[in-house]
Amino acid sequence: MTSSPAPESAAVPDIEVQYPDEQLAAKMGIEVTEWTKDRVVGTMPVAGNRQPFGLLHGGANGVLAETLGSTAAAMHGWPERLPVGLELSCTHHRSALGGKVTGVCTPLSVGRTIGTFEIVITDDEDRRVCTAKLTCVYRNRPPGSTS
Repeated sequence: MTSSPAPESAAVPDIEVQYPDEQLAAKMGIEVTEWTKDRVVGTMPVAGNRQPFGLLHGGANGVLAETLGSTAAAMHGWPERLPVGLELSCTHHRSALGGKVTGVCTPLSVGRTIGTFEIVITDDEDRRVCTAKLTCVYRNRPPGSTS
């Protein structure tokens, strides 16, 4: 697990993390390993994130996708605008049975009020496990607000 209160805080350090001990991405072992405005990469272990049949839980793919997509969205809007998730869709292509999965997020379209990001999740053998799309709406931050 990452030692940061929120894996996203490495990429966008100015964001004040609310409830640092309750960050879902950290509890799931997600680590953001690379971040630029053009690409955000992160990993997540399969162990600890399984469904009852021993496979990586589909919802875990969603959490990884949302974490990477929201991080990318914040990098495009912060500090003037705060991204808020509007829609997340995930297509699950195959099962991940062990090791880690890696998500690579790239922007599809980033405007003043809407940003859409594609997240491709692969297993240790570089096979596509999931393709996700996250759309965020950007809200203006009130002057003087910290989050």
